[in-house]
Amino acid sequence: MGLFDQIIGAINNPSQQGNAGQIGNILNTVQMLSNNAGADPSTMQSALGVVGNYVRSALQEKRDTEGPEAAQEVVNQFGDTNPNPQAVNSLFAPFVQQQLADTVAQRTGLDAGMIQQLLPTLVPLVLNLLKSGANAQNPQAGGNPILNSFLDADGDGDVDISDAMQMASRYMGG
Repeated sequence: MGLFDQIIGAINNPSQQGNAGQIGNILNTVQMLSNNAGADPSTMQSALGVVGNYVRSALQEKRDTEGPEAAQEVVNQFGDTNPNPQAVNSLFAPFVQQQLADTVAQRTGLDAGMIQQLLPTLVPLVLNLLKSGANAQNPQAGGNPILNSFLDADGDGDVDISDAMQMASRYMGG
């Protein structure tokens, strides 16, 4: 089952945190970032996909070194639609942040400096999407199928985040 299907499943499952309002907020934030950056939403979704790939690697490393609870804790703590530089710093060393900005710039044509400024918003957006699978009553409890699926992806380097955002946008009628 793809990431988008799991997100829709979380929206429809009252025991998981995902809801249409949360997905709508994520899509609205992507639209706002696109407008502010003078880019079309598909470009910003592509940027989000690259960021998602880096987030996946960082969360996989955290899971492998500190356990699955540590990865879930980062998602719970920093998954939001508000900018949070601490989210970026909790996952990436400064040189990785620069590398990430450069990679996004190469793939999207957006300015690396601007991407650097957008990271405190883009990283929490990815984490917020992953948070939709968390248990509604006890977010720290294991078994977030969206996070688990994201971390156990096939490793082909193709992150489903941008695809999921496009499908969510169509699903929400945006």
